[in-house]
Amino acid sequence: MLFSLLYVGLCRILALIRCTRRPEWDKDIEIMVLQHQVCILERQLHARVRYQPADRAILAALSRLLPRTRWRSFLVTPETLLRWHREAAKRKWRRWRRQRRPGRPALRPELVKLIVRLGRENRSWGCIRIQGELKKLGIRISATSIRRVLRRHRLGPPPRGGPSWSEFLRAQAAGILATDFLTVDTVFLKRLYVLFVIELGSRRVHLLGVTEHPSGPWVTQVARNLAGDLGEHSQRFNFLIRDRDTKFTASFDEVFFSESMRIIQTPVRAPRANAYAERWVRTVRRECLDRLLLVGRRHAERVLLEYVCHYNNQRPHRGIDLAVPFATHSSDARALPTQVERRDVLGGLIHEYHQAAA
Repeated sequence: MLFSLLYVGLCRILALIRCTRRPEWDKDIEIMVLQHQVCILERQLHARVRYQPADRAILAALSRLLPRTRWRSFLVTPETLLRWHREAAKRKWRRWRRQRRPGRPALRPELVKLIVRLGRENRSWGCIRIQGELKKLGIRISATSIRRVLRRHRLGPPPRGGPSWSEFLRAQAAGILATDFLTVDTVFLKRLYVLFVIELGSRRVHLLGVTEHPSGPWVTQVARNLAGDLGEHSQRFNFLIRDRDTKFTASFDEVFFSESMRIIQTPVRAPRANAYAERWVRTVRRECLDRLLLVGRRHAERVLLEYVCHYNNQRPHRGIDLAVPFATHSSDARALPTQVERRDVLGGLIHEYHQAAA
């Protein structure tokens, strides 16, 4: 591009000088041609004459101003001079076209990011649906551009069938409870039974009670207490998942039937059918129970209550995008806390961190 601009500028300067000195200009140009050719021959005294791009540009520019009757002073033929001029013009326009990319302008990175986000969060949406959503936000874009962006990020056409199994469970989790028993052995080798309930949608855990003898009346009473707590917080659930343990009596199920909840019993010897409850049992054992010696029922109940409070209010969970089941504070991800304080739980067994008050 720079070479073409220099060539055009040289032609304009020579044309201007020719207009000011018209009578004797032809002789001067012919002298300039001869002098430049002599320089070329001196530079390549013992070799074949080879013209560099600058030499071709100068001679082609001078040929435009010199009458053809005087072109006999050139060492090359007139056809060669014309060909050099055409090649210089072609080189100029080719570079201009290369810099001026044809087609539509590229999409802004923010718009591409938004299209990919809508495509990933809504797998059932097609290009037209995403186009309408963007139009509602004040963004006008063609469906072809949306399709091209989605394919570039490996987001093909929406599936024709229903949602996947994980998507279905995630959508239904907001109205499902799961319950199970957890066994704990004390330092005196007494076995304690811990009954808990976990909310599948928020991962919030309710500790119903700790006892040495889980009888039918005890199980029914703690179920009534749970139903009362859920009613006070206006929480509605449709299903309760439990195993086929005989400790879950008919009166236990009747408490949840009265709250318009359906009991779902897992298959025999299928702990994966109650995976959320089993996963919480593993978590509480690894983080708490396997690292402490429990003296008795009251000690176990106090320890579990403190851990459940930490689990519900402070512990992030991968299943809900590292959120806290029952968060009581809001944080700004862009703001870096100036001072972070630590709070010990269970005598320093677990640490909680929070921003210091200003």
